[in-house]
Amino acid sequence: MTEFKRELKLFDSTMIVVGSMIGSGIFIVSADIGRTVGGGGWLLAVWLITGLVTLTGALSYGELAGMMPRAGGQYVYLREAYGPLVGFLYGWTLMLVIQSGTIAAVGVAFAKFLGVLAPVLGEKNVLLQLGGFTLSAAQLVAIACIALLTWRNLRGLRTGRLVQNGLTAIKALVLLALIALGLTIGSNAEAFHANLARLWAMNWTRVVDGRLTFEALTPALLLTAIGVAMVGSLFSSDAWNNITFTAGEVVEPRRTIPLSLALGTGLVTLLYLLTNVSYLTMLPLVGTPDGIDVASRGIQFAANDRVGVAAAEVILGPAGARVSYAMAQDGLFFKRVATLNRHAVPGIALVVQGVWSCALCLSGTYGDLLDYVVFAVLVFYILTVIGIFVLRRTQPGTERPYRAFGYPLVPALYVVVATAICVDLLIFKPTYTWPGVGIVLAGIPVYFIWRAATQPRSRAAAGLR
Repeated sequence: MTEFKRELKLFDSTMIVVGSMIGSGIFIVSADIGRTVGGGGWLLAVWLITGLVTLTGALSYGELAGMMPRAGGQYVYLREAYGPLVGFLYGWTLMLVIQSGTIAAVGVAFAKFLGVLAPVLGEKNVLLQLGGFTLSAAQLVAIACIALLTWRNLRGLRTGRLVQNGLTAIKALVLLALIALGLTIGSNAEAFHANLARLWAMNWTRVVDGRLTFEALTPALLLTAIGVAMVGSLFSSDAWNNITFTAGEVVEPRRTIPLSLALGTGLVTLLYLLTNVSYLTMLPLVGTPDGIDVASRGIQFAANDRVGVAAAEVILGPAGARVSYAMAQDGLFFKRVATLNRHAVPGIALVVQGVWSCALCLSGTYGDLLDYVVFAVLVFYILTVIGIFVLRRTQPGTERPYRAFGYPLVPALYVVVATAICVDLLIFKPTYTWPGVGIVLAGIPVYFIWRAATQPRSRAAAGLR
């Protein structure tokens, strides 16, 4: 079987956008953002800027989704705008970094929270240590979670759609409950007034050799700090473009995909802002790592950065495989990946993605995986949005049911802001961003080796016909 079934409607597509975006990040990354910017107002500003950047990108993507409603999404857009090399580099990076790294980070985060309820399954339960390699129970939980969801996706679109919609509804309801309870019965007047008093405080808090250090931020350094802090919020708001990968399975994709992108990203941005307002009404932003309770640790030093768990304690008291499929159809990946299983999903591609994601669970912590993913994501988002300008020039006659909102200013603004964040990360988060650059560039020789190896076979097959 080589054709997808078109079964996803507007509600399903919007749920994919919302469900892909809402994950563990909103319950964790506000701690690191709070340490980096210092004031509750800046914490909210980081989330607001992230939401506006995400919405800007989504509105720009709508034009490309309407033009090319085919399975593969962003890979197809890049291939059409720049040629097969750039498309391959995206698919290569998606497989090795973006999609697999995101899946691994979410699996690790799930294990973090499960460890609160069952410490035997937590990070502190080390099962094996060989030299610098450590295997914890939490890593095994993350791997088991990825394996289970991969198996579920292999069962077909209908099963995956039901699971996706169900989990998305649960996640949205959890956020709504956290917001409602945090603003009512969980509200803490002392914490609220403390946060209000230092709403626009500007300092970067770090723990160095077991000691707290505070670096006052000048306006210029504040911009730098906001860019660095946005690693977590951008990761938490990422994956909105996943709906473009499933374009071959969407009903009326030219209309449905642009609309679902706008609705989904707008809804999640609002939920994230309100969730952080709720945090600030329940917990003081400033705290210390050795605090004896959730209030003294504050948002900045919630245990293991689990701000969501700290908030709950106050209230209660003490899936990228379709890109590999599209690449295989273009002859840029293993031919077997271009086939669908009996449930009409790219089974082999899903298994490959799941295995590599499990391997990444063994390689780093949640924060490391965030740094590993976000820079690579932004690079290809920038190239894709620039692709709108390229395709307006090279394919002026192609039908565009939806045109990018605010063109050319809004797409250009996205490119400028995202590029500035990338430069910021290269300077201040080099440990994982520069290796990301290396992985992207390593795809160039792989591409030419692959083409050299496959083209002779293609010509021989053509001769036989």
